[in-house]
Amino acid sequence: MAGKIPTQFIDELLNRVDVVDVINRRVPLKKTGRDYHARCPFHDEKTPSFTVSPQKQFYHCFGCGAHGSAIGFLMEYDNLGFVEAVEELAHLAGLEVPRETGMDQGPDLRPLYALMEEAGHFYRRQLKHHPDSSQAIDYLKSRGLSGDIAAAFGIGYAPQGWDNLLTALGKDKPTLSRLLECGLTNEADGKRYDRFRNRIIFPIRNPRGHIIGFGGRIIGDDKPKYLNSPETPLFHKGRELYGLHEARKVNNKLARLLVVEGYMDVAALAQYGILNAVATLGTATTHEHLELIFRTCPEVVFCFDGDRAGNDAAWKALLTSLPLMRDGREVRFLFLPQGEDPDTQVRKEGSEAFRQRIEHAQPLSKFLFQQLMEQVQMETIDGRAKLAQLARPHLEKLPSGVFRRMLFQHLQELVGIKGGHLDTGNRGGIGTKRSLANRQTLNNQRPTPVRIAIALLLDAPHLVAVADSVTDDWRKWDAPGIKILNRLLEIIRSQPTLNKAALLERWRESEHFSHLNKLANYDLPDMDQEAELRDALLKLNQQFHKQTRPQPGNLRPSELSEELLDELKRRYPGSTGQDDG
Repeated sequence: MAGKIPTQFIDELLNRVDVVDVINRRVPLKKTGRDYHARCPFHDEKTPSFTVSPQKQFYHCFGCGAHGSAIGFLMEYDNLGFVEAVEELAHLAGLEVPRETGMDQGPDLRPLYALMEEAGHFYRRQLKHHPDSSQAIDYLKSRGLSGDIAAAFGIGYAPQGWDNLLTALGKDKPTLSRLLECGLTNEADGKRYDRFRNRIIFPIRNPRGHIIGFGGRIIGDDKPKYLNSPETPLFHKGRELYGLHEARKVNNKLARLLVVEGYMDVAALAQYGILNAVATLGTATTHEHLELIFRTCPEVVFCFDGDRAGNDAAWKALLTSLPLMRDGREVRFLFLPQGEDPDTQVRKEGSEAFRQRIEHAQPLSKFLFQQLMEQVQMETIDGRAKLAQLARPHLEKLPSGVFRRMLFQHLQELVGIKGGHLDTGNRGGIGTKRSLANRQTLNNQRPTPVRIAIALLLDAPHLVAVADSVTDDWRKWDAPGIKILNRLLEIIRSQPTLNKAALLERWRESEHFSHLNKLANYDLPDMDQEAELRDALLKLNQQFHKQTRPQPGNLRPSELSEELLDELKRRYPGSTGQDDG
C-alpha cells in the first residue's frame, strides 16, 4: 500500500497493543512486581535480566542492552522491517494501516486487491450457479468436503472456456491491464485468455485476509494437475502459506502449525476438525515461510510422505530451520505411511488417530542425528569422528542458546568427547555482539546534563512538569543536543499521554534515532528523578550563561561596561582596567 504511515497512527497502535502480550507470544514472561521478566531472547543467559514494563510499554535487557517498543521487538525478534512490524501489530489490533499522500510512495496496490476480491466472488458464484459446476461439486464431495468447509475456504470454480473471467470483469483498459498484472489472464499472439479454466479454485490469502493469488486443481486428467498464480506485485509463493489466514481466524493464539503439501490436505484436515494446517505453494519451505510461522506460533510440525522423496524434503526443511532455532522454538517431523497423504490418511483413520500422529512427531534433534548416524559406523572411532565432522557444520548454524548447547553436548556424548570442545563458535551470538557494542558506546559517552535530561524525559515523560518549573534560558542555546531536547519537550507537552515506547518511535525515521535509542538505554538506577532533571536543567542554564557572557579579555576598554570595570578593579587591585598600549 502506498504512502507513509502517519505518526498519529503509530501513536494509536502503540496505545492499542500491549507490549507484554506481543512479547509473551514469543518469549514466556513471568510477572515480578509491576514488571515482567524472562531470560533474554537476544543473548545467552542463565539468570533472567530481560524486563518488560507495561507502564512504559518498553522492554529492556540489563545483560546485553537490548531494548525498545513492541515495534522494535518485532523488528529484532521476527526479523521484520519497520512497515512489516507495524502491519503485524495492526493486524493483531484489528486496525487497517492508513497511508499519507505524498510524492515518492511506490505503487498503489489497492486496485489490485479489489480486483482479486472480485475474482474470488466470480469463482464462488460459478461454483453455485454455473450449469457445469456439478462436476466440481461432485469432486469436492468425493474428497469428503462439506459445503461449510468449501465456504470457509472460499472455494470456487473456473468453468471451461477461454474468456469467462475476462468477459465478467474486463470492463475497461485499466481493468484489463490489472487482470494481466494479477496473473488472472495470460496473453499470446496479441490475444488474452483466462489463466484458470475447468478447475476447482482455492483463493490464497495473506495473513491479513486479502486475496493475493489463486490455486487451481484440474477437473479430469489434464495437466498440470495443480496450477498457481504466477509471481505478481501481490503474490510471492516463497513467502506465503495457504490456510494461514483461515487457521488464525479460528484461533488467534495458535500453539502449533502443521505444514502439509497441498490445498486439499488443508481443507480435508479442517473437515475433520484439525484447523491448524497450512500448505506451501508448490515450493520447498523457505526461510520466509518459517519466519512467518514463528511469528504466529512457537512450534511447527512438517508432514511428509514416508518415502525417499518425503525424507529428502524433510531434510531440506531441517536445514532451512537450523538458523532460526532460537530457544523456545520447536520443529518436528511427521512421516505418514508410504503412499498416503494427510487427506487420505485422516479419512482412513479419523481425526483422533491423526492427532496422535502429530503429538508423536519426531523432534528436529532426533531426526538430525538419525540421518547423520546412518552415514557412519558408530561402533568405530573413525565413524564417530566422522559423525562429529558431519554434524558440526549443521550445529554451528544454530543461534546461541540452550538448544545449541544441548545439541553440542549430545554430539559430544555420542562421539565420546568431554569438556565441551566441539562448540568453538561465539556463544554470545549476533544480537549480543551488537548490544555489547552499544553498551561500550554508552560507557564512552559522558553523562552530560543534556543527555541526562533527554534520558530522564524519555523514561518518565511526566517529568515535563519539572522542566516547566525551571528557567529555560538554555533553550536559546545552539549547542549539541539542545534542539533534540527542545523538540522532545514540545512533543510531550502537545501529547502528554505518550509513553516511552511511543516517544522513541516518533524519532525512528529521524537522523537522531540512533542517538536517542542509546539514551533510552541509559542505566537509570533508583534515584530522585525529579531532582536529577531539575539539576541537569539548572546546569544547562549555567553553561548557557557562561558560554554566552562576554569575556573581558576579549573586549577593548571602550567596550567594557561600568559594572565590568568595577568587577575588574575588585579582582585585580591597582589595575585601572585601561589598555597601556
